[in-house]
Amino acid sequence: MKIFSHPLDVNLILRKKKSIKKELLKNSNLINKNIAILGGSTTSEIKNILEIFLLNRGIKPSFYESGYGRYYEDSVFQNNELDEFKPDVIYIHTTSMNILSFPEMNYCESQVNDLFSAEMEKYKHIWNSLRRYDCAIIQNNFDLPLDRALGNLDCSDIHGKTYFINMINMEFSKYSREIDNLYINDINYLSSYLGLRVWFDKSLWYQAKYALSMESIPELVFNLEKILNAIFGQSKKCLVLDLDNTCWGGVIGDDGLNNICIGTETAVSESFTAFQKYVKELKQRGVTLSVNSKNDLHNAQEGFKHPDSVLNLDDFSSFRANWNPKFQNILDIAKELNIGTDSMVFIDDNPAERDLVSSQIPDVSIPNVGDDVIHFVEHLDRNGYFEQVSLSQEDMNRTLYYRMNRKRSQEQSAFKSYDDFLEALDMVAEIKPFSSIYLDRITQLTNKTNQFNLTTKRYTVDEIKSIKECNDYIKLYGRLSDKYGDNGLISGIVGRLNGRTLHIDLFFMSCRVLKRQMEFAIFDELVDICKKRNVVEIIGYYFKSRKNNIVSDLYKELGFSLIEKNGENSTWLLNVNQYKVKNKFISINND
Repeated sequence: MKIFSHPLDVNLILRKKKSIKKELLKNSNLINKNIAILGGSTTSEIKNILEIFLLNRGIKPSFYESGYGRYYEDSVFQNNELDEFKPDVIYIHTTSMNILSFPEMNYCESQVNDLFSAEMEKYKHIWNSLRRYDCAIIQNNFDLPLDRALGNLDCSDIHGKTYFINMINMEFSKYSREIDNLYINDINYLSSYLGLRVWFDKSLWYQAKYALSMESIPELVFNLEKILNAIFGQSKKCLVLDLDNTCWGGVIGDDGLNNICIGTETAVSESFTAFQKYVKELKQRGVTLSVNSKNDLHNAQEGFKHPDSVLNLDDFSSFRANWNPKFQNILDIAKELNIGTDSMVFIDDNPAERDLVSSQIPDVSIPNVGDDVIHFVEHLDRNGYFEQVSLSQEDMNRTLYYRMNRKRSQEQSAFKSYDDFLEALDMVAEIKPFSSIYLDRITQLTNKTNQFNLTTKRYTVDEIKSIKECNDYIKLYGRLSDKYGDNGLISGIVGRLNGRTLHIDLFFMSCRVLKRQMEFAIFDELVDICKKRNVVEIIGYYFKSRKNNIVSDLYKELGFSLIEKNGENSTWLLNVNQYKVKNKFISINND
């Protein structure tokens, strides 16, 4: 629904939430998730609004809601109700109203530091206690106070509330990098963006103990939902860009290279430059960029040769400049990159083109950016399409990986058979038990990989770490390289031992290496380990999702026999001693 995109119509959301919920519950393909809200203030309306935001994302939430102000007690003491609830995510909704005490004017620096340490110890105790649930923990940082007794000095004097809050927020950021599964909901930024006078309502606080205004609740939830989307693997992957009057001002085919607007000489040129800079930042942290333009290919590519262009041709993983319908180009880009269209965001200044693509491919995200480039960044940024909860080296190398894939595809056409092509790639795989240095990447892939994922189970870092340390599991990761370069860590498999039977709980692989036999290579290694550990049979599970149909017959390809079918889900059996090695083209180097 468009009402859940920037700019939010908060009044409509608050007024129509019941009818919106009723409409969204008609979706029969909802995923169930358990969300615990531990509040330092009243949270009932936050829960109500969060429910409809998640329903819009295809998630049907069940909620545990702490009593008013009981976030600490529910976290650190025995809580049978929360234990039985088995949360997938715990959200700690605290604000500056929950800071125990601020420095008094007669405090010396050591007393201020003691106060700071006490505040941090409270939250560290909360976070460490909640780790027993092996789930994601989302923690608000702190908003600034509406009033400052010290005026401008409040931000620099050790007695200032602003100074004290900034100290705590910096420490929260530090601990989020050190504690697995702890994510910060940045209400410090959000309250500044909205304005503190809009963010906080004194009357509502005194009357109902809401630590923010009613109109700020949808904005808070909107921000929270972005983190949840990233945790649940629903972030977008690819930004598709129009060119004329989107990446630069003017029409390259008519105006020529020297007359398009880009650079810093005019206000209009500088606006397009600012947009390109933002897009470049997205690319540098792992977002895949593509071009979709009605244009002559030579003219379109020439635009990126402008001396003031921030983006260049090497920044794009796919480039479509022709006179085909833009929705067809988007389908072709998705096919080339091996991603779903629901992983794509399309930016175009032309409303007719936006509407046409939306009507033909409704699961492509198309923000209503208007026709003024000055608003483009705001729509991309506020909608949080590309929100991430972690950043890996593989993310930052993603454009290089796709560029190498394009070279592979170009070379494939020169071979008589696909087998000849695979043989010529000179592929080498590293397949080993889970390693500590790769736990973050493995966790990231379990939550982001949707197409080649047989069970679509999602794991936290703590859960992956527990699996690594437990001898009741066989757990392997796979890296793949070839003559074009290293694809990075792209595959994983987890089998749970029960006597002499192995149950496959997780089997995933990045779409970058589909149809290269990496799935065969890692499974061959799994079977080899099973034989050494006297495992006689392997049980495989396929749980149908919207995106993983491409692996519905994988167990059959591997030699399994179907033993049970429940709707579109299935269970398969393999006799280990009858298994025949499948991998023909990948050398294994595990030194």
